[in-house]
Amino acid sequence: QVQLVESGGGLVQPGESLRLSCAAVGSIRSINGMGWYRQVAGRRELVARILPDHSTSYERSVKDRFTISRDNAKNTVYLQMNVLRPEDTDVYYCNADGIYTTTRYVDNYWGQGTQVTVSS
Repeated sequence: QVQLVESGGGLVQPGESLRLSCAAVGSIRSINGMGWYRQVAGRRELVARILPDHSTSYERSVKDRFTISRDNAKNTVYLQMNVLRPEDTDVYYCNADGIYTTTRYVDNYWGQGTQVTVSS
């Protein structure tokens, strides 16, 4: 069994920063992509994603403000969010894909979500 444990959300003022963390725990052998999504118009939209070789992709509106990173040894992904704007307010969901555990392969796991609120 694998769980994604998220932390780091909260309430900040515009222009401030937050750092989200997500640790994949369980009997994990390897993980392909890890990333963060947020809810837009009823569906989850990619914010940022990182592969095991640390190559990254970003949604256009966050590319110059957010930085995704991962620690492969700890199966943990981070999202450093700088210069936050009110429109960044959302629930952020951690995702891990292409997971090999000690017993099986799973396409996707999702975290339960962490609230980020940007307001003055």
